Amino acid sequence: MNICPITYEICPGKYSRKGLNNLSRNINSLKDFPYSADEQLKESAARADKLSIQGVQPKLSARFNPSLEGFELVNRGGTFILKPQNPMYDELPQNEDLTMRLAGISGIEVPLHGLIYCRDGSMTYFIRRFDRTGRRGKVALEDFAQLSGNSRDTKYDSSMEKVAGIINTYCTFPAIENIKLFRLTLFSFLTGNEDMHLKNFSLISRKGIIELSPAYDLINTTIALKTPIEELALPVAGKKNSLTRNILIDYFAGERLTLEQKVIGRVLNEMAGAYPEWEEMIKISFMSQGMKDKYSRLIKERMERLGLIEGCK
Repeated sequence: MNICPITYEICPGKYSRKGLNNLSRNINSLKDFPYSADEQLKESAARADKLSIQGVQPKLSARFNPSLEGFELVNRGGTFILKPQNPMYDELPQNEDLTMRLAGISGIEVPLHGLIYCRDGSMTYFIRRFDRTGRRGKVALEDFAQLSGNSRDTKYDSSMEKVAGIINTYCTFPAIENIKLFRLTLFSFLTGNEDMHLKNFSLISRKGIIELSPAYDLINTTIALKTPIEELALPVAGKKNSLTRNILIDYFAGERLTLEQKVIGRVLNEMAGAYPEWEEMIKISFMSQGMKDKYSRLIKERMERLGLIEGCK
């Protein structure tokens, strides 16, 4: 038996019925993506000036075509983003898919995402674009770099306090969004994501309400980098390293976001309660055993540091 890379369910073939249905109810199988990892990197470089998606990590714009039982690459009008293997960092697609899955378990809104097999046996990560509706419709979306007057080159020149300020300035119900921000910040710390810069936070307008967008680009960068430097991309109380419960919870959640203690306690309990399921997801994920071990150790250490689980006596 296999594990479906879209749902993490046990299945007889490559994909579960539920996994196929998540892409289309009109398919009975999903063909291997007809590009190797190297070919995808070349396609990404060749199409870079034609695509509306940018970033350091190679990306491709795609649509899902039920008649082809697979994804097809497009320059415009894509409803999915594909991310192939990156020769500079090991197992990024598997890492991102797992991290996004853990986020969903933790109560963070995430779009449809998963992994697909490619013709060379490699795996590519896919995520549905939440800023698109239908074939041509667009949803109003602005990242925090745009909202704060920063650029791609200055996306690290900010702080989590300034991120909170943007929420209070633009969101329809900032008190609700501050809870989401605390949960996402806590999750990023626990899962070793030191790349949550301004362009990885966005506001979306849905049904007349301006709120934090679904999460995206969540990766455990600490285990991906050979020499990780920081614990968060944007400082809290002027610190990016040696973060403690006092800084992340007492100061940021309590003082800066002004969350009530019962709200903070609920988020912490939910995060701690998710830990056993996180461990199970890591075990059945598509990363190598070495990377799984690194991921588990890091989460355990940071959970213990914040007092969310007890350390070994």
